[in-house]
Amino acid sequence: MDKVRAEILTHTAAGTAAARILISAPARIIFDFLTDPHTHAYFDGSTTVQKAFGPMERLALGSRFGMRMKIYIPYRITNTVTGFDDASFISWKHLGGWTWSYSLREIGLNETEVTETFDLNTAPRLGQWWANRTDSLTRNPKWMAKSLVLLKALSEQ
Repeated sequence: MDKVRAEILTHTAAGTAAARILISAPARIIFDFLTDPHTHAYFDGSTTVQKAFGPMERLALGSRFGMRMKIYIPYRITNTVTGFDDASFISWKHLGGWTWSYSLREIGLNETEVTETFDLNTAPRLGQWWANRTDSLTRNPKWMAKSLVLLKALSEQ
């Protein structure tokens, strides 16, 4: 059996990175994982998301949710949902200002194309400087591809 891989999209707009995968599950099932902060650590390909904290309900537009993170040292970050279309799109950002988005497009009864996008253009100048300094646009596509493979495994159970 071939190893499952997500496609890293190379023709994205300046300041963005994206990856895509086909998941054999309805969009609703996949979206349920994306809107539950407690599941995010299970499909984080970067291994930086450790655990959700605080009161958690299903995410919706304007929801705020916290994550315990670790990049060299542990820290916490609060995210705000900035875009939401039930079962087809969700995006959020934190104090750095860049946006993480998931677009879901059903292409069959149990087939959904999922695209994850990192958008640095939404960040203020300091956030853009930091993301460029830490080479986010180079490393994030690999992490997003890993995340999508994990999301696929979780959704197809």
